[in-house]
Formats: sequence, structure tokens, C-alpha cells
Amino acid sequence: MEYTRLGRTGLQVSRLCLGTVNFGPYTSEADSFAIMDRAHELGVNFFDTANVYGGAAGKGVTETIIGNWFAQGGGRRERTVLATKVYHDMGDWPNEGRLSALSIRRACEASLRRLQTDYIDLYQMHHVDRDAPWDEIWESMETLRAQGKILYVGSSNFAGWHIAKAQETAKARHFLGLVSEQSLYNLLERTIELEVLPAAEDYGLGVMTWSPLQVGLLGGVLKKESEGQRRFQDQNRELLESKRPQIEAYEAFCAELGAEPASVALGWLLTRPQVTAPIIGPRTLAHLESALDSLNVHLDDKVLARLDEIFPGHQTAPEDYAW
Repeated sequence: MEYTRLGRTGLQVSRLCLGTVNFGPYTSEADSFAIMDRAHELGVNFFDTANVYGGAAGKGVTETIIGNWFAQGGGRRERTVLATKVYHDMGDWPNEGRLSALSIRRACEASLRRLQTDYIDLYQMHHVDRDAPWDEIWESMETLRAQGKILYVGSSNFAGWHIAKAQETAKARHFLGLVSEQSLYNLLERTIELEVLPAAEDYGLGVMTWSPLQVGLLGGVLKKESEGQRRFQDQNRELLESKRPQIEAYEAFCAELGAEPASVALGWLLTRPQVTAPIIGPRTLAHLESALDSLNVHLDDKVLARLDEIFPGHQTAPEDYAW
């Protein structure tokens, strides 16, 4: 396993981050335990979750599963850089979501209980709260950090100007501010190249990328469907059909390379200078093992150029559209 620093911090994290969104709704507690144990065996020390994860099993279930895994001991908590998130409503009563001082305090305490730990390594805002002043948000995060309940603060799904506003306010308060941003980024969806990646680079934020396979479109979906291994859900069928020519070209190119499409998609993200770690969300041990293959994929300049031809990216704004 390769490791890198998270943004401008001294924190060392693995180049792949274990996403846990499937733990509970699709993966049993026992199987989740096996995946996390195997992740540690493979050197993955960076785990990502959120207080709202749990799906049909119930909000908070995923954090509870991770907490039960930590409770087994054996250095599981100590060997894990734990990231979780706050923002989404956890109930129907006022102040059970978003980023007021009260909501942040309650959400953090609840996550700590479910996770059975006394601190969170990286506490991320799951979305920007346009109604909460940044001074209020940062005062809350400063208090949690002073209490030893969180170590670092990150963002998720922020625009470039949100990052700038957050960082400038933190700077005025003499606070470290954001150290990471978690965004949608993959070969098919490259919008963050316009402003989010430049902002993250300028402010020294590490970038974690979710949906690296774009709901499976970059994981060899056409070949799997032809072999009867997978049928896309209706909500993703329209997206697949709209991107079919690109996906066909991509899978043909991966076949020429002799590499699995999923490994190439993850390997491409690992070549992006601003990307700290793609987030992989395995449902099974086999999915985890497969994702680790991306660390062995070498993509030279010629291959990267061909991928850009199939999936055109963006220049930094405003050059992308104005010059």
C-alpha cells in the first residue's frame, strides 16, 4: 500500500479510502467486519462514513457497525484514520440536521456514541449550509477540537467559492480550517476541474473522490451485461444509454491495455495531482480485492491522452469557457 499526506497536514493516509456506505443496507455486519479486517491487512488505514448512512436499515446503522468492529479491540481503532460526516437530518425535529452550533454539537456526540470512540480524526461537513454563518460553524469546530473530540475538519460537495469563503474565515480566526474536500470525480464526471480542484490546490486541501466508477458505468458494465452478470437499475439506464458510445470506446481501449475497466478508472484518479484517495465502496470482499488492483495499473502519457479523448475534461475556469 502507498501512503500520502492528507492535503497540507502531516497526517498519513492510504491512497485508497474504504467507503462504508454499503455497510448495513447491502452488507451484513459480519461481512462488513471481514471487509474492514481485510482492508487493514492490505494496508488501507483510511475509512470514510457518515452519520446518515444506513439506508433502509436506518440512519446511523453504518456508524454503529463500525463502532461494534472497533469494540473488538486488537488495535482496530488505533490503526484507522476515521472520517465521518455531519449535515443531513437525523430526525424530524428542528436542529437534528444542518450546521448550526447546536446541530453540530449534538451530531458529533451521537456519532461518537455510535462509533464507540472518543474522537473523530476527520469531521466533514456533508454539504454546505448556506443559512449557518461561517463564524458560528468554525466556533463549533474549534470547541470540538479543543475538547479533543475531532482532530481535523473537512468538507464534502462544496463549490470552489465555498472552500474559499470557509478558508478565509478560518484564517481570520487563526484556525486551521478545512484540510480536505470530498467530491464527485471520475472519468465521466470531471466538473470539479473547473473550480473545486484549483481551490483545493491553492488552499492545501486533500481531495477524496466519491463514485469513482460513476454508479458502475466505468466498471465494465457493457461486458457484464452481455454476459448476464449485471442489469442496470432503471434510474441509471438512461445515463448509460446517453454515454454508451463513450463507454463502448472505453471498454474496447481497456481490452487493448489488458486491464479491467474498474482498475483503469481508479488508476486514472490516482494520477490526478490533487487527488489524495479515491473512495471505494465494496459490498463484498471480492470487490475490495478487485479495487486494490488499481494500485498496480501504470498509465503512461499516451494512455492518459487517449482517456482524455474518450472523456474530455476541463481547463481551470475561466479559461475553459472564456479564453
